[in-house]
Amino acid sequence: MLKVVAPLTARQFQRAIIMPNLKPPVRTLQEAAHYRERIMEAIPGDISFTPLMTLYLTDQTTSEEIEASHASGFVKACKLYPAGATTNSAFGVTSMEKVSTALRTMEQVGMVLCIHGESTAPGVDIFDKEAEFVSAVLPKVLTDFPNLKIVLEHVTTMQAVDLVLKTPGNRLAATITAHHLLYSRQAIFEGAKIHPHMFCLPVLKRELHRQALLKAILNDADGKLFAGTDSAPHPESSKICSEGCAGIFTGHAAVELYAEAFEEAGALLKLEAFLSENGAKFYGLDLNDDRLTLRKSPHVGPLKIIVPGSDPIVPLRSGQSIAWTLSSDENS
Repeated sequence: MLKVVAPLTARQFQRAIIMPNLKPPVRTLQEAAHYRERIMEAIPGDISFTPLMTLYLTDQTTSEEIEASHASGFVKACKLYPAGATTNSAFGVTSMEKVSTALRTMEQVGMVLCIHGESTAPGVDIFDKEAEFVSAVLPKVLTDFPNLKIVLEHVTTMQAVDLVLKTPGNRLAATITAHHLLYSRQAIFEGAKIHPHMFCLPVLKRELHRQALLKAILNDADGKLFAGTDSAPHPESSKICSEGCAGIFTGHAAVELYAEAFEEAGALLKLEAFLSENGAKFYGLDLNDDRLTLRKSPHVGPLKIIVPGSDPIVPLRSGQSIAWTLSSDENS
């Protein structure tokens, strides 16, 4: 799977924050280094790509592990998954109190905290989990750790973007996926059918929340929002089965799909900053020098992405039109 999807990502992005929720998760510097090596081995030699690694934060993560990982230079963040919130999150954080020492260390050394911002409190509706986390959990984290830089990953609600845009300074940012910009929850149930390939976590929300995301990318004056694809490659058999799994694969055409969303929002002039500048500045990275050229020329997405030795991946827009196309011709 890695040998198939890593080159697809590298053809779209020169670097990426690599999430650690594998089986087993990436919890130590040694595991992050090994995963990084496997990614680089999967990238063709003619493509420049830098994986920016993360550690999977657990109740047992030590200050020493964070300090060593930060000193490595290639581990850029820790990812906080509330235990049970999403794919492969069973080892995640059970309470914020249990990671307070780790968060204090991250604050001291300047390591970014990436958060899957969904509540796992009993009785919270699946469509309200992000709003509940944003109102009940995140404000206390911001208060208790005033110098901790936080990325609220793959936000989906008006509550999340409102908090991010209103928080003063450069301490809270958010990523948004292409699929949450393009689709509402209606896509899961279109035509009185269930469409498992449109099921992800955080789940797609009501249209009013999608419109709030589109408005936010247009009105983001301070560069607090940037790309985070949350592109999730699952074999077709894992998506279509008695239990199913969460995840939408966009790695084959993420830039083009973002362009569609930004065009809909009337925000094409902000696309470059969203894709290439805001995230780099938040993480303290130099901007890349190379260019991508987008043409307003439709193409048809692949029906399936073949994975040798496994079932194929069914990507977003399988066999359907994508309005923009990446081009190597800078005169296009």
